[in-house]
Amino acid sequence: MKLTKRRSGKIILDVGGILLGSVIMAFGYSLFLIPHHFVPGGVSGVAIIVNYYFKLPVGLLIILFNIPLFFLGIKLMGKKYALKSLVGMLTSSLLIDFFYEVLKIQSATNNKILASIYSGVFIGIGMGIIFRRKASTGGTDIVGQLINRYTGFSIGMGIMIIDFVIISASGLFYRSWEAPLYGYIVLFISTRVIDMILEGWNYTKLVIITSTKNEEIADFILNDLNRGGTALKSRSLYLNREGETIISVLHRKQVPHLREFIKEVDPNAFVIINDTYTVLGNGFRTTIVS
Repeated sequence: MKLTKRRSGKIILDVGGILLGSVIMAFGYSLFLIPHHFVPGGVSGVAIIVNYYFKLPVGLLIILFNIPLFFLGIKLMGKKYALKSLVGMLTSSLLIDFFYEVLKIQSATNNKILASIYSGVFIGIGMGIIFRRKASTGGTDIVGQLINRYTGFSIGMGIMIIDFVIISASGLFYRSWEAPLYGYIVLFISTRVIDMILEGWNYTKLVIITSTKNEEIADFILNDLNRGGTALKSRSLYLNREGETIISVLHRKQVPHLREFIKEVDPNAFVIINDTYTVLGNGFRTTIVS
């Protein structure tokens, strides 16, 4: 019974996430992308170019271009992922046409720079939400997997190559040097926003410390910063000396306090500080979605 409720709750979250992401994406296309004929790459980019010449609905074109890709890539994605991606593609495409063709929503701005920035933001947020529900909107995701399978290129590299070619081609079709430049802005911003949605906004810091004052530093992390950590036995290659290395994860605001303390107790300590986005454990909010 509990398993059934949990499964039902997950389905509701998946459907709700896909619907919310699709609505945000559709607004991005209707308010900014289509009115200015920006090409963001992928299947939607091809659809916008075709719309520019033949005035066919962009959402309908996205569906038509995606259907053969879904049949081609269903074995690679698996039925569950393919089904959710099909729902994401159909929902976002139909909403694009509903907002732009039926409601006839007008462009939010005539400034092309603003339009390229905000279209990237809207598309990034929408796609990021859909990706977090372990779905996609089809298109280059599928082609990227096919390229990876038959050429050895990574999926990300395959998608990047396809998007670059399509955006660059928009300059030829529109006979404009500016067209691909706006497209690159949309692609860059949407990619960065997707990363923020997937990885989280409030990233933490991974700290690795090798010092002769490990006990004082460990006490400061535990009692003053109220964080945990792990001490691993280690050996200095340069000094050929046994010792311990402290590993801890801190919130960003705590790092300056730790740096000042280490500077006081052991100015010669060896410290590595890295960004980390996903932490599972007490005291941290994970960005992983089940």
